[in-house]
Amino acid sequence: MIPIFKPYMPQEIMPKIEEILYSGNLAFGKFGRLFEQDLSTYIGNEKIITVNSYNSAMLVVLSVLGLKPGDEIIASPVSCLASNQPFAVKNLKIVWADVNPLTGSLCPEDVRKRITPKTKAIFHNHFCGFVGEIDEINAIAKEYGLFVIDDCIEAFGSEYKNLQMGNLSSDVSVFSFQTVRLPNTIEGAAISFRDQEMFDRAKKIRDYGIDRAKFRGTLGEISPDCDIEVEGYGALMSEINSYIGTEQMKHLTFLLDKQRGNARIWDAKIKEIEDIVPINLNPETIPNYWVYGILCKDKNKTLENFRKEGWYATGVHINNNIYSVFENKESLKGVDQFISMYLALPCGWWVNNKN
Repeated sequence: MIPIFKPYMPQEIMPKIEEILYSGNLAFGKFGRLFEQDLSTYIGNEKIITVNSYNSAMLVVLSVLGLKPGDEIIASPVSCLASNQPFAVKNLKIVWADVNPLTGSLCPEDVRKRITPKTKAIFHNHFCGFVGEIDEINAIAKEYGLFVIDDCIEAFGSEYKNLQMGNLSSDVSVFSFQTVRLPNTIEGAAISFRDQEMFDRAKKIRDYGIDRAKFRGTLGEISPDCDIEVEGYGALMSEINSYIGTEQMKHLTFLLDKQRGNARIWDAKIKEIEDIVPINLNPETIPNYWVYGILCKDKNKTLENFRKEGWYATGVHINNNIYSVFENKESLKGVDQFISMYLALPCGWWVNNKN
Protein backbone atom coordinates (compact mmCIF):
# COMPACT_ATOMS: atom_id res chain seq x y z
CA MET A 1 0.00 0.00 0.00
CA ILE A 2 1.27 3.47 -0.87
CA PRO A 3 1.83 5.27 2.48
CA ILE A 4 0.44 8.66 3.38
CA PHE A 5 3.85 9.71 4.79
CA LYS A 6 7.44 8.71 4.12
CA PRO A 7 10.60 10.33 5.53
CA TYR A 8 12.97 11.74 2.92
CA MET A 9 16.71 11.51 3.43
CA PRO A 10 19.36 12.54 0.89
CA GLN A 11 21.92 9.95 -0.13
CA GLU A 12 25.64 10.23 0.61
CA ILE A 13 25.30 12.13 3.89
CA MET A 14 26.91 9.55 6.17
CA PRO A 15 30.58 10.54 5.67
CA LYS A 16 29.90 14.11 6.82
CA ILE A 17 27.71 12.91 9.71
CA GLU A 18 30.53 10.67 10.91
CA GLU A 19 32.93 13.60 10.59
CA ILE A 20 30.66 15.79 12.72
CA LEU A 21 30.18 13.05 15.32
CA TYR A 22 33.92 12.88 15.98
CA SER A 23 34.67 16.57 15.47
CA GLY A 24 34.01 17.58 19.06
CA ASN A 25 31.52 20.18 17.76
CA LEU A 26 28.09 18.65 18.23
CA ALA A 27 26.08 21.53 19.64
CA PHE A 28 24.62 24.39 17.57
CA GLY A 29 27.42 25.89 15.49
CA LYS A 30 28.55 26.18 11.87
CA PHE A 31 25.85 23.99 10.37
CA GLY A 32 23.23 25.52 12.61
CA ARG A 33 24.03 28.95 11.19
CA LEU A 34 24.18 27.57 7.63
CA PHE A 35 20.77 25.94 7.97
CA GLU A 36 19.25 29.14 9.31
CA GLN A 37 20.74 31.04 6.37
CA ASP A 38 19.36 28.50 3.90
CA LEU A 39 15.91 28.85 5.45
CA SER A 40 16.12 32.63 5.42
CA THR A 41 17.08 32.67 1.75
CA TYR A 42 14.30 30.28 0.78
CA ILE A 43 11.58 32.04 2.78
CA GLY A 44 12.79 35.56 2.08
CA ASN A 45 13.03 36.60 5.73
CA GLU A 46 16.28 37.04 7.66
CA LYS A 47 14.61 36.87 11.08
CA ILE A 48 14.53 33.07 11.43
CA ILE A 49 15.83 30.78 14.16
CA THR A 50 15.94 26.99 14.34
CA VAL A 51 15.15 24.94 17.44
CA ASN A 52 15.32 21.28 18.40
CA SER A 53 11.61 20.44 18.15
CA TYR A 54 8.25 21.89 17.21
CA ASN A 55 7.20 21.76 20.86
CA SER A 56 10.25 23.85 21.80
CA ALA A 57 9.40 26.28 19.01
CA MET A 58 5.90 26.79 20.37
CA LEU A 59 7.09 27.31 23.94
CA VAL A 60 9.69 29.82 22.75
CA VAL A 61 7.00 31.71 20.82
CA LEU A 62 4.63 31.87 23.78
CA SER A 63 7.47 33.16 25.98
CA VAL A 64 8.52 35.74 23.37
CA LEU A 65 4.95 37.05 23.19
CA GLY A 66 4.80 37.25 26.97
CA LEU A 67 1.59 35.22 27.28
CA LYS A 68 0.63 34.43 30.87
CA PRO A 69 -1.63 31.86 32.57
CA GLY A 70 -5.25 32.83 32.04
CA ASP A 71 -4.61 34.78 28.83
CA GLU A 72 -6.95 33.73 26.02
CA ILE A 73 -5.73 32.46 22.67
CA ILE A 74 -8.12 31.77 19.81
CA ALA A 75 -7.25 28.57 17.96
CA SER A 76 -8.66 25.96 15.64
CA PRO A 77 -9.45 22.49 16.96
CA VAL A 78 -8.84 21.22 13.41
CA SER A 79 -5.08 20.80 13.71
CA CYS A 80 -2.35 18.52 14.97
CA LEU A 81 -2.43 17.86 18.72
CA ALA A 82 1.18 19.09 18.85
CA SER A 83 -0.04 22.52 17.79
CA ASN A 84 -2.36 23.05 20.74
CA GLN A 85 -0.70 21.12 23.59
CA PRO A 86 1.73 23.97 24.42
CA PHE A 87 -1.22 26.17 25.37
CA ALA A 88 -2.17 23.67 28.07
CA VAL A 89 1.45 23.55 29.26
CA LYS A 90 1.46 27.34 29.62
CA ASN A 91 -2.00 27.35 31.29
CA LEU A 92 -3.47 29.55 28.60
CA LYS A 93 -7.21 29.55 28.05
CA ILE A 94 -7.96 28.08 24.64
CA VAL A 95 -10.97 29.58 22.90
CA TRP A 96 -11.89 27.37 19.97
CA ALA A 97 -13.11 29.08 16.82
CA ASP A 98 -15.06 27.37 14.07
CA VAL A 99 -13.71 26.53 10.64
CA ASN A 100 -14.97 26.79 7.10
CA PRO A 101 -16.24 23.24 6.45
CA LEU A 102 -15.02 23.39 2.84
CA THR A 103 -11.42 24.26 3.75
CA GLY A 104 -10.76 23.32 7.38
CA SER A 105 -9.36 26.83 7.93
CA LEU A 106 -10.36 29.31 10.62
CA CYS A 107 -13.58 31.17 9.87
CA PRO A 108 -12.81 34.93 10.22
CA GLU A 109 -16.38 35.80 11.20
CA ASP A 110 -16.36 33.28 14.03
CA VAL A 111 -12.90 34.39 15.18
CA ARG A 112 -14.18 37.94 15.52
CA LYS A 113 -17.08 36.78 17.72
CA ARG A 114 -14.65 35.01 20.09
CA ILE A 115 -12.55 38.06 20.95
CA THR A 116 -12.76 39.33 24.55
CA PRO A 117 -10.68 41.76 26.62
CA LYS A 118 -8.57 38.75 27.69
CA THR A 119 -7.72 37.70 24.12
CA LYS A 120 -4.02 38.10 23.35
CA ALA A 121 -3.41 36.12 20.16
CA ILE A 122 -4.91 34.22 17.24
CA PHE A 123 -3.27 30.90 16.39
CA HIS A 124 -3.90 30.38 12.69
CA ASN A 125 -3.42 26.74 11.67
CA HIS A 126 -2.89 25.99 7.96
CA PHE A 127 -4.31 22.51 7.93
CA CYS A 128 -2.18 19.86 6.20
CA GLY A 129 -0.38 22.54 4.19
CA PHE A 130 -3.51 24.25 2.81
CA VAL A 131 -3.22 27.98 3.51
CA GLY A 132 -6.10 29.69 5.30
CA GLU A 133 -7.55 33.20 5.05
CA ILE A 134 -4.38 35.14 5.86
CA ASP A 135 -5.51 38.70 5.06
CA GLU A 136 -8.85 38.39 6.80
CA ILE A 137 -7.44 36.92 10.03
CA ASN A 138 -4.54 39.36 10.11
CA ALA A 139 -6.87 42.33 9.56
CA ILE A 140 -9.02 41.27 12.52
CA ALA A 141 -5.91 40.92 14.69
CA LYS A 142 -4.68 44.37 13.69
CA GLU A 143 -8.07 45.88 14.46
CA TYR A 144 -8.02 44.47 18.01
CA GLY A 145 -4.28 44.73 18.69
CA LEU A 146 -3.71 40.97 18.81
CA PHE A 147 -0.74 38.82 17.83
CA VAL A 148 -1.10 36.36 14.97
CA ILE A 149 0.87 33.11 15.02
CA ASP A 150 0.79 31.25 11.71
CA ASP A 151 0.85 27.55 12.53
CA CYS A 152 2.83 26.13 9.62
CA ILE A 153 3.47 22.77 11.28
CA GLU A 154 2.60 21.12 7.96
CA ALA A 155 2.94 24.12 5.64
CA PHE A 156 6.62 24.71 4.94
CA GLY A 157 6.88 25.62 1.25
CA SER A 158 3.22 26.60 0.91
CA GLU A 159 2.71 30.00 -0.69
CA TYR A 160 0.28 32.89 -0.40
CA LYS A 161 0.15 35.62 -3.04
CA ASN A 162 3.53 34.46 -4.40
CA LEU A 163 5.17 34.75 -0.97
CA GLN A 164 6.45 31.91 1.16
CA MET A 165 4.77 31.17 4.46
CA GLY A 166 6.99 32.83 7.05
CA ASN A 167 7.34 35.97 4.95
CA LEU A 168 3.86 37.41 5.38
CA SER A 169 2.32 40.10 7.60
CA SER A 170 1.71 37.71 10.52
CA ASP A 171 3.78 38.33 13.65
CA VAL A 172 5.23 34.83 13.91
CA SER A 173 5.28 31.63 11.85
CA VAL A 174 6.18 28.23 13.29
CA PHE A 175 7.43 25.29 11.19
CA SER A 176 8.04 21.64 12.00
CA PHE A 177 10.91 19.59 10.54
CA GLN A 178 9.88 16.32 12.15
CA THR A 179 10.52 13.12 10.18
CA VAL A 180 7.55 13.24 7.80
CA ARG A 181 7.91 16.93 6.93
CA LEU A 182 9.96 18.70 4.29
CA PRO A 183 12.64 19.58 5.13
CA ASN A 184 13.12 16.68 7.55
CA THR A 185 15.83 17.08 10.20
CA ILE A 186 14.61 13.95 12.07
CA GLU A 187 13.47 16.31 14.82
CA GLY A 188 13.49 20.08 14.71
CA ALA A 189 11.63 23.26 13.86
CA ALA A 190 12.01 26.90 12.92
CA ILE A 191 10.39 30.19 13.84
CA SER A 192 10.21 33.27 11.64
CA PHE A 193 9.49 36.73 13.01
CA ARG A 194 8.37 40.01 11.51
CA ASP A 195 9.71 42.10 14.40
CA GLN A 196 13.43 42.47 15.11
CA GLU A 197 12.98 42.80 18.88
CA MET A 198 11.00 39.56 19.04
CA PHE A 199 13.66 37.85 16.95
CA ASP A 200 16.45 39.00 19.25
CA ARG A 201 14.47 37.96 22.32
CA ALA A 202 13.79 34.52 20.84
CA LYS A 203 17.50 33.86 20.29
CA LYS A 204 18.03 34.27 24.04
CA ILE A 205 14.95 32.31 25.10
CA ARG A 206 15.90 29.25 23.03
CA ASP A 207 19.25 29.17 24.90
CA TYR A 208 18.29 29.45 28.58
CA GLY A 209 17.94 33.23 28.31
CA ILE A 210 21.67 33.64 27.59
CA ASP A 211 23.20 36.39 25.50
CA ARG A 212 26.21 34.43 24.20
CA ALA A 213 28.06 37.60 23.18
CA LYS A 214 28.33 38.57 26.86
CA PHE A 215 28.15 35.24 28.68
CA ARG A 216 31.90 34.57 28.99
CA GLY A 217 34.84 36.85 29.67
CA THR A 218 38.23 36.99 27.95
CA LEU A 219 39.43 33.85 29.80
CA GLY A 220 36.38 31.85 28.81
CA GLU A 221 34.86 31.93 32.29
CA ILE A 222 31.18 32.74 32.85
CA SER A 223 30.88 36.44 33.47
CA PRO A 224 28.89 37.59 36.53
CA ASP A 225 28.18 40.79 34.60
CA CYS A 226 26.00 38.90 32.12
CA ASP A 227 22.52 38.99 33.61
CA ILE A 228 19.81 36.46 32.70
CA GLU A 229 16.72 38.58 32.22
CA VAL A 230 14.28 36.23 30.51
CA GLU A 231 13.05 32.67 30.94
CA GLY A 232 14.63 30.17 28.59
CA TYR A 233 14.78 26.63 27.27
CA GLY A 234 17.45 24.24 26.07
CA ALA A 235 16.13 24.40 22.52
CA LEU A 236 19.16 24.77 20.26
CA MET A 237 19.31 22.42 17.27
CA SER A 238 22.33 20.10 17.17
CA GLU A 239 24.93 20.14 14.41
CA ILE A 240 23.81 16.71 13.17
CA ASN A 241 20.20 17.82 12.73
CA SER A 242 21.30 21.14 11.26
CA TYR A 243 23.60 19.46 8.73
CA ILE A 244 20.79 17.14 7.64
CA GLY A 245 18.64 20.24 7.20
CA THR A 246 21.22 21.92 4.94
CA GLU A 247 21.32 18.81 2.75
CA GLN A 248 17.53 18.56 2.64
CA MET A 249 17.24 22.16 1.45
CA LYS A 250 19.27 21.32 -1.67
CA HIS A 251 16.48 18.97 -2.78
CA LEU A 252 13.46 20.90 -1.53
CA THR A 253 12.33 22.60 -4.76
CA PHE A 254 12.49 19.31 -6.68
CA LEU A 255 10.52 17.47 -3.99
CA LEU A 256 7.81 20.13 -3.75
CA ASP A 257 7.48 20.25 -7.54
CA LYS A 258 6.98 16.48 -7.52
CA GLN A 259 4.24 16.76 -4.90
CA ARG A 260 2.47 19.52 -6.82
CA GLY A 261 2.67 17.45 -9.99
CA ASN A 262 1.05 14.55 -8.15
CA ALA A 263 -1.70 16.91 -7.00
CA ARG A 264 -2.52 17.90 -10.58
CA ILE A 265 -2.90 14.22 -11.46
CA TRP A 266 -5.17 13.71 -8.43
CA ASP A 267 -7.25 16.71 -9.61
CA ALA A 268 -7.99 14.90 -12.85
CA LYS A 269 -8.71 11.55 -11.14
CA ILE A 270 -11.04 13.00 -8.51
CA LYS A 271 -13.22 14.61 -11.19
CA GLU A 272 -14.13 11.11 -12.32
CA ILE A 273 -15.24 9.90 -8.87
CA GLU A 274 -18.78 10.54 -7.69
CA ASP A 275 -19.42 12.27 -4.34
CA ILE A 276 -15.77 13.37 -3.90
CA VAL A 277 -14.34 16.85 -4.45
CA PRO A 278 -10.90 18.35 -3.76
CA ILE A 279 -10.60 20.54 -0.69
CA ASN A 280 -11.70 24.07 -1.60
CA LEU A 281 -8.58 26.13 -2.35
CA ASN A 282 -8.05 29.85 -2.06
CA PRO A 283 -6.95 30.70 -5.64
CA GLU A 284 -4.19 32.95 -4.26
CA THR A 285 -2.48 30.02 -2.50
CA ILE A 286 -0.18 27.22 -3.59
CA PRO A 287 -0.20 24.35 -1.08
CA ASN A 288 2.89 22.24 -0.54
CA TYR A 289 0.68 19.18 -1.04
CA TRP A 290 2.10 17.40 1.98
CA VAL A 291 -1.09 15.43 1.38
CA TYR A 292 -3.89 15.74 -1.15
CA GLY A 293 -7.08 16.76 0.66
CA ILE A 294 -10.56 15.69 -0.41
CA LEU A 295 -14.09 16.07 0.91
CA CYS A 296 -16.35 13.04 0.55
CA LYS A 297 -20.01 12.28 1.14
CA ASP A 298 -19.31 8.93 2.85
CA LYS A 299 -15.91 9.17 4.57
CA ASN A 300 -15.63 5.58 5.83
CA LYS A 301 -16.69 4.04 2.53
CA THR A 302 -14.32 6.29 0.59
CA LEU A 303 -11.44 5.45 2.93
CA GLU A 304 -12.07 1.73 2.50
CA ASN A 305 -12.28 2.04 -1.30
CA PHE A 306 -8.97 3.88 -1.59
CA ARG A 307 -7.24 1.41 0.70
CA LYS A 308 -8.52 -1.49 -1.37
CA GLU A 309 -6.91 0.23 -4.36
CA GLY A 310 -3.59 0.46 -2.49
CA TRP A 311 -3.76 4.09 -1.33
CA TYR A 312 -3.45 4.71 2.41
CA ALA A 313 -6.25 7.26 2.81
CA THR A 314 -6.62 8.78 6.28
CA GLY A 315 -8.22 11.62 8.17
CA VAL A 316 -4.69 12.50 9.49
CA HIS A 317 -5.91 14.40 12.58
CA ILE A 318 -8.95 14.47 14.83
CA ASN A 319 -10.56 17.62 16.19
CA ASN A 320 -8.78 18.66 19.38
CA ASN A 321 -11.93 19.94 21.11
CA ILE A 322 -12.67 16.34 22.16
CA TYR A 323 -9.72 16.34 24.59
CA SER A 324 -10.27 17.15 28.27
CA VAL A 325 -6.77 18.65 28.69
CA PHE A 326 -7.97 21.81 26.93
CA GLU A 327 -10.98 22.24 29.25
CA ASN A 328 -13.12 23.30 26.31
CA LYS A 329 -15.29 20.71 24.58
CA GLU A 330 -17.52 23.18 22.77
CA SER A 331 -19.16 21.60 19.73
CA LEU A 332 -18.66 23.58 16.53
CA LYS A 333 -20.81 23.02 13.45
CA GLY A 334 -18.15 23.72 10.83
CA VAL A 335 -15.58 21.58 12.64
CA ASP A 336 -17.95 18.62 12.90
CA GLN A 337 -18.89 18.90 9.23
CA PHE A 338 -15.29 19.17 8.02
CA ILE A 339 -14.04 16.25 10.11
CA SER A 340 -16.93 14.10 8.87
CA MET A 341 -15.94 14.73 5.23
CA TYR A 342 -12.17 15.19 5.12
CA LEU A 343 -9.69 12.59 3.90
CA ALA A 344 -6.07 12.87 2.85
CA LEU A 345 -4.53 10.88 0.01
CA PRO A 346 -0.81 10.16 -0.54
CA CYS A 347 0.71 12.94 -2.64
CA GLY A 348 4.34 13.05 -1.51
CA TRP A 349 7.58 12.84 -3.45
CA TRP A 350 7.52 8.98 -3.23
CA VAL A 351 4.19 8.67 -5.05
CA ASN A 352 4.49 7.59 -8.67
CA ASN A 353 1.07 8.88 -9.65
CA LYS A 354 -0.04 8.27 -13.22
CA ASN A 355 -2.88 9.52 -15.35
